[in-house]
Amino acid sequence: MATDTNSSAGVKTGGEQLISNHLPELEGKNIGLVMNPTAVVDGVHMLDTLMALDVDIAALFAPEHGFRGEAGAGEKIEDGVDQQTGLPVYSLYGSTRKPTPEMLEGIDILLFDMQDVGARFYTYHATMGLVIEAAADAGIPVWILDRPNPLSGEYVSGWIREDEFSSFVGPYPIPVAHGMTLGELAQMIAGEGWLDTDAAPNVRVIEMAGWNRSMLWPDTDLPWIAPSPNLPTFEHAYVYLGTCLIEGTSLSEGRGTADPFLTLGSPNTILTEDQIDRLNSRITGGTVAPAVFTPREIPGVALNPKHEGKESYGIRLTVNDYNSYQPFENGLIILSELMQSTPEATTRDFIYKLAGSKEIDRIISGELQPSDADFYIEPFMNGRDQYLIY
Repeated sequence: MATDTNSSAGVKTGGEQLISNHLPELEGKNIGLVMNPTAVVDGVHMLDTLMALDVDIAALFAPEHGFRGEAGAGEKIEDGVDQQTGLPVYSLYGSTRKPTPEMLEGIDILLFDMQDVGARFYTYHATMGLVIEAAADAGIPVWILDRPNPLSGEYVSGWIREDEFSSFVGPYPIPVAHGMTLGELAQMIAGEGWLDTDAAPNVRVIEMAGWNRSMLWPDTDLPWIAPSPNLPTFEHAYVYLGTCLIEGTSLSEGRGTADPFLTLGSPNTILTEDQIDRLNSRITGGTVAPAVFTPREIPGVALNPKHEGKESYGIRLTVNDYNSYQPFENGLIILSELMQSTPEATTRDFIYKLAGSKEIDRIISGELQPSDADFYIEPFMNGRDQYLIY
């Protein structure tokens, strides 16, 4: 499989399209960049590429994990200076999550470029929405340099977030798997009036070339650049859509191991051979095997992981067929089985922010089988149609 991002046979990202077709439109403008380590074209970060092309970069804005990816999940990002360029870096994942008027002073255009993973509880689209709000108030256009949804544009699943569970990991009423690119989602967020601003948002999507909705990540010929430290490969990101729910419980989601979201369990989990067999009979496109693991702190990746230093028991998940593996549905099956196999397991309110609905309680208890759950996504599917680009 090719890994050259400029391969004519593969997908060309919005960043590539910007460089090929739109650089003259940036001349004489002061540009702000909202980016992270995934904002790469041909192996080079967009910041460094644009500066080499004499684009006037005025300021940098850092989401969760930092502008160049120096922070782990949930770690507060501080304002600072980019060591390679000397440009100011403003944190959007600390005491401030929305750019202030002072941060935006003197900026003519904001470029937003991040690789999303297609999950409602992944925070990059929350940052994108707040950036669009602040830019609208300041009269600044936002250009979204579009990238693929790694899960494809066709896989849509999970409960639509209910109003009472609105949060930074669920800012908009969309399913867990929304099946949209960030460019499409930006258009929907603006078009549906989900922004907290009276000003008209100015959103422009720099579209990809060569991407279609049926493509999973391996079909794109793009190299995988970890969108956050605990998603080092596409396999981790694919299962994350379902196994991230375990973050809302006392079980370990595998942070502090080599395979977060693939390694799951706790010191008190007891899985019999029959239960492992039952899991394997219920999971489509993947298999589980018994696992013994000990979470450890990993600087910049996993700080204070659950059950740190304690031998834990559970499963190691492997995806065998991405086309038949259903990440959210399989995640619910695994969550239910592990919770029922761990006598001391508990949930916390965070699980409702992740799931978006208390219906997940019925799954965990075994009252409702994941295969029988109805996520009522039809209104969302109908509503998103007008915003689809590809």
